[in-house]
This record gives sequence, structure tokens and C-alpha cells, in this order.
Amino acid sequence: MAKQRHADRAPDMAPEPAWEPHMPLARGPGRRMTYEEFLDWADEDTVAEWVDGEIIMPSPASERHQEINSFLLALLRGFNEVHRLGTILPAPFQMKITRSGREPDLLYLAAEHHDRLKGTYLDGPADLVIEIVSPESAERDRVAKFAEYQAAAIPEYWLIDPMHETADFYQLDDQGRYQAVFPDARGLYHARALSSFALRVDWLWRPSLPAVTDALLDVDGDAYVAYLRERMHSAGR
Repeated sequence: MAKQRHADRAPDMAPEPAWEPHMPLARGPGRRMTYEEFLDWADEDTVAEWVDGEIIMPSPASERHQEINSFLLALLRGFNEVHRLGTILPAPFQMKITRSGREPDLLYLAAEHHDRLKGTYLDGPADLVIEIVSPESAERDRVAKFAEYQAAAIPEYWLIDPMHETADFYQLDDQGRYQAVFPDARGLYHARALSSFALRVDWLWRPSLPAVTDALLDVDGDAYVAYLRERMHSAGR
């Protein structure tokens, strides 16, 4: 996620009026609200996060951030379409965990946890969360969110840093703590939440990201070809 902006409270100001549903978020003095009030305030176009009653408004994402986000979204959705494992959702979509309502850049929810989807937000942890790191969000993604996601028992967390061309992958161990997991000798990272999915990490640093079809043929060729043949047969081709 990109840079957060907290409103600074000016000294010696009169108490603010109570927040009411649909009241615009004030500029200047910060406001506190419950998560239910936050959901009532935010519409589907609002990009914001809720942390312990405070609202965090991110700044716009960079072009490279969006390119990588779009590539991973298309790649994961393509893989999921073949294997029908669950649901892939991009920001802005709220994930409500113990003390925060975050909007991960991407999240994956397994089919067996579909009951956590409440229409406008995810009530509980996703099975995989991906954050694309910017210079402004690095501490938040690597420290605050790392701790929150670990405490919420999110099984898998990816941190993709385009500026430094690094990708960090974490999976929960038996004690509920994140452990770093590294790509194999071929440069493939093997996901746990998405069974049999592998990401060729160096794709992410190419000036031109690969076509999603080529990427799927590379890491999931047999299943993807079988899926395409089935689709062609169903279409009478």
C-alpha cells in the first residue's frame, strides 16, 4: 500500500461533534470511529484503512506498483480459474481482523472460508495476503502489517518490493509465527495457500511483464492446456 496520511490535531480546539453515518471525513482534525461506522462512511470507491479506530488514507500508487498488481491479479485469477480453489480480490476490499480493517493489494480466500465474505468486506483473515511495497509504506508493510497478519493467523504473506527488486515470502509455522520461505534453485516460489501454484520471481523485475498466458504455460502448463482444450470443446471448436 502507498503512503498513509494521518490528520494532525491542532492544539486548543473545541471538541469535535460526534460522527454520524454518511458524514464526510473531516479534513484537519482526525476522527475516531468504530469499524461499523467506518464501513457506513466508506463507499465502494473509498481507499482507506481502519486501525484501532483511526482512519488511514493512502496516497496514489505508482505506475510500477499498478503494473505488478495487475499482473499478479491476472495470473492468480487465471490459475484459480483452472483449479477453482477460491476467490482472488484486489484493493480496495476490506479485510477485518482483530484490531484493524486493512485493504491488502491482493488477497486470496479459499473456498472453504467463503462464509467470511460479507459482501462489502472480509470478516476474518484471508488465506494469502500480498502487499506491494512503496518507499512510504515499507515500515507499515514490514512491521505493523506483518505483526497484525501474523497475530490474525493469515497463513501466507508476500511482500513485493519493486524499487529494490526483492520479494519476501512468509508462511506460518506450527507455533503461529511467520517463517521466511525462499524460491527454489530454478527461481520458483511455491505457494502454500494456493496448492501447486508457483511464481517465477524474476518475472516481476522485467521492464515488460510477461503475458499471463505465457506465465501460466510456464508454471502450470499441463493443467492450463487441459483447461483450454476443455473450454474449446465446450465452445464447439
